[in-house]
Amino acid sequence: MANIVIMPRQGQSVESCIITTWQKKKGDRVEVGDILFSYETDKSAFDEPSQFAGTILELLAAEGDVVPCLDPVCIIGEEGEDISALIPGAAKEEAPAAESKAEEVVETKAAEAAATVSESDGARVFISPRAKNLALKTGVDMTKVVPTGPHGRIIERDINKALDAGFVATTALVEDFLAGKPIVVEEAAPVVEEIKEAPAAVAAAPAADDLRAYTEEPMSNIRKVIAKSMHASLSEMAQLTLNSSFDATNLLAYRAKLKANGEALGLSKITINDMILYAAARVLPNYPEINANLIDNTFRKYKHANIGMAVDTDRGLLVPVIFGSDTLTLAELSAQAKSLAGKAREGKLSPDEMSGGSFTISNLGSMGIESFTPVINPPQTAILGVCCTTNRLNDEGKVYPAMGLSLTFDHRAVDGAPAAKFLKELCTALENFDLLLAK
Repeated sequence: MANIVIMPRQGQSVESCIITTWQKKKGDRVEVGDILFSYETDKSAFDEPSQFAGTILELLAAEGDVVPCLDPVCIIGEEGEDISALIPGAAKEEAPAAESKAEEVVETKAAEAAATVSESDGARVFISPRAKNLALKTGVDMTKVVPTGPHGRIIERDINKALDAGFVATTALVEDFLAGKPIVVEEAAPVVEEIKEAPAAVAAAPAADDLRAYTEEPMSNIRKVIAKSMHASLSEMAQLTLNSSFDATNLLAYRAKLKANGEALGLSKITINDMILYAAARVLPNYPEINANLIDNTFRKYKHANIGMAVDTDRGLLVPVIFGSDTLTLAELSAQAKSLAGKAREGKLSPDEMSGGSFTISNLGSMGIESFTPVINPPQTAILGVCCTTNRLNDEGKVYPAMGLSLTFDHRAVDGAPAAKFLKELCTALENFDLLLAK
């Protein structure tokens, strides 16, 4: 009996995943535990082992496809089995062309597995509704489009690849192609030919092209997700940034004491960032609108400080969350921070470890950044940027190390006065960090 393999749900907040690599292909024999494919959520990567033994009879999604969680991705069974009833959209592919137009209205909102059929003069073009709409809108040269969807159908990704390669025609030619009519696209003479016909003196000119040399590479899937999130953050929020600084003398002195004497107590690895996380966790509960999410005009105010910390990795910026930060000792918080940062860099974070945050801290101080404008991580209402220390003069003419803090907040959720009060209270807590530990 054939079995359908579905896209797993990695965490309650994950709605879809991206197939990055198929480790097996159609026709391969697999055993229980064999890796079928690799996939990514918005921030993590996973391998999916087979729960069944048998032969891969059909792949229902391609590499690069965004597949909703719990949707089918492949079928495993025994060779020769009839799986037509298990293939999404199989019945619709046999429907007359007259019915396809009415079905498109519904199928446009369906997964890419559903397809429309354009038919004329015996020619059949299998293309998903989304790909068809994009082709008509952009005037892509359909003769250059390589179908990669299930059963040789053209999907949206194929249209985008052709457009990225510069293959364009006219909407009329797209319509002719979909109708099965012969297509002739006149191509411009290659630039190479023009160069060949150029005078020898031009060919011998200085290699100006070398000065304009570049390479191109597609955005990674995670980079696309980060870009989408950041664009949504800036376009949908009323963001404002407040900058302040505090006297870091006591904070740095306490850190120096830990380095000198803390090894015997197991505290030698506590960092400045750990100490800032600790202070922020104690101040956040006093400001419910800042320790919150704003979702569809509804506040989700958290009882505890669930602080996300931005971690720079080879795969992009990841933000694991330290839940209940306000309930942890400095040593406990430091240990959790290091554990999560390590998992982030190794690509082992689960989606649940990166969701549910009430506030985020991003530290660029180690890179010498004196001030910056951090972008809020939706649906949170604020983010704190930590900057480097700079020498300043106090009122008595003495030099002291000033550490900068940049607080970006969503003005829809938080007014300027409470945001300023939060920043001031946090600065005071950090200036008196040794006293904060006594609370």
